[in-house]
Amino acid sequence: MNTDKLIAESIAKDYAPKESSKLVALKNLDNKAKLPATIFTYSCGIISALIFGTGMCLAMQVIGSGIGGMILGILVGVIGLIGCGVNYPIYKKMLENGKKKYAYEIVQLAKEIADK
Repeated sequence: MNTDKLIAESIAKDYAPKESSKLVALKNLDNKAKLPATIFTYSCGIISALIFGTGMCLAMQVIGSGIGGMILGILVGVIGLIGCGVNYPIYKKMLENGKKKYAYEIVQLAKEIADK
């Protein structure tokens, strides 16, 4: 077998114009349905965790001092904890809405692919 020929064809395939297939379109629709929920969830989770950590630092008097700082830290920590707690239910709702929005197109395209 000519390995040089196989390597050359493999490299040429990377530079050839790509045809858009129905499977690629299906994957893109699936990503469109899920991406907004995923982005929101990661953003909200990171921000809530940072708020919670700041509250812990204030409550343990790593930053700030006095009883006022500790009370403020507890309040800020509770706000961050609530943000972390509501993150998953909001994600599930956003994902459900995204799936509803693109469900018809995804099902039709999946049927076309399966019928081939």
